[in-house]
Amino acid sequence: MHPEHPAARAAYAHAEPHDDIIYPSTIPFILVHLACLGAIWTGVSATAVAVALVLYLVRMWGITAGFHRYFSHRSYKTSRVMQFVMAFIGQSSAQRGVIWWSAIHRHHHLHSDTEEDIHSPRHMGFLHSHVGWIFRPKRATADYSSVPDLTRFPELVWLDRFHLLPAILLGVGCFLLGGWQMLVVGFFWSTVVLYHGVFFINSLAHVVGSQRYLTGDDSRNNWWLALITLGEGWHNNHHHYQSATAQGWRWYEVDISYYVIKAMSWVGLVWDLRAPPERVLNNEQPVGRKVLEKVASQVAATVPVEGLAQELRERWSRSHVLDDLVDIARRARTDAEARLEALTLPDLPTLEELEARAREMFDEQPSLSDVAERAREMILEALSAHLLDPALEPA
Repeated sequence: MHPEHPAARAAYAHAEPHDDIIYPSTIPFILVHLACLGAIWTGVSATAVAVALVLYLVRMWGITAGFHRYFSHRSYKTSRVMQFVMAFIGQSSAQRGVIWWSAIHRHHHLHSDTEEDIHSPRHMGFLHSHVGWIFRPKRATADYSSVPDLTRFPELVWLDRFHLLPAILLGVGCFLLGGWQMLVVGFFWSTVVLYHGVFFINSLAHVVGSQRYLTGDDSRNNWWLALITLGEGWHNNHHHYQSATAQGWRWYEVDISYYVIKAMSWVGLVWDLRAPPERVLNNEQPVGRKVLEKVASQVAATVPVEGLAQELRERWSRSHVLDDLVDIARRARTDAEARLEALTLPDLPTLEELEARAREMFDEQPSLSDVAERAREMILEALSAHLLDPALEPA
């Protein structure tokens, strides 16, 4: 039953899929990799390698310009015929259906690098973020209610349902073109390299590179990832302003997918390409509250609050300070936090020190002073809880 069927929607709403890797489902994925070894018997010709390179580039564009920038983020517009063509090209990469892919990706942006993120290296490890999540039902189950703009097209729903059809047709075409060698080298080699090129954006682009913008997650810009993914490596740019058609925003940030989209706009195949506002581009716009909270919590986490609370508890054990704080806390926790802030706590970082820590963790940003203030509030809240909660328990 297709996920868009009403019964399937109801099942999705009530079922709670388990989170174990389903190892039998990894078998086709492993077989595709093993098929590459067939080149030992078929040989490798320059023609087959050239076909593999072309198929890699065309299908990578189908994923980056189609699945990602058009279907997932709607960063430009095109005709109904052209969107079907892009979906077909993207699905020839054997990376599931266009609607599934878009739903999964929108969920990723909604929860980027939190525990709810489908493929975050921070919480689940590098290998899981790269490929393991695909075989975990709880992680790889897409919520089709999040993509009503796509499910309203019957042809996309049909294509998504038969998601392997484009890849199978491409494989058959390669075999008819050049026999086993073309199938192994032209199709399977390019498919496997394409898998991992795309998967690197989920894994490496959240681990290796630089962060120009505060996004509250681990997204990074990486020039060599941008080269092998036709521009997707400018990942921190993308997370900063997700609806931009281009992801390379400076002249030296190569973005081949965007160049092709731009050329298509000149002949009317696509239109209404979206660009980031100047304030966003120049990093002049203050970060939103959601991002501020996430970044401040990262800065606050650098302070060992539990150890500091234990040290203060021991230091104040023979004085009235802790008793006064407990009495205040019984009346109002916020008063206790205010009293804590007024006390001279030599081990508690100052606002200036917290801002300096933030600068070490992130590139220069216009909102780091706000981050430091919120981080200090979080530290005081946590310190108050560690100091007072045990004391407030009934005897």
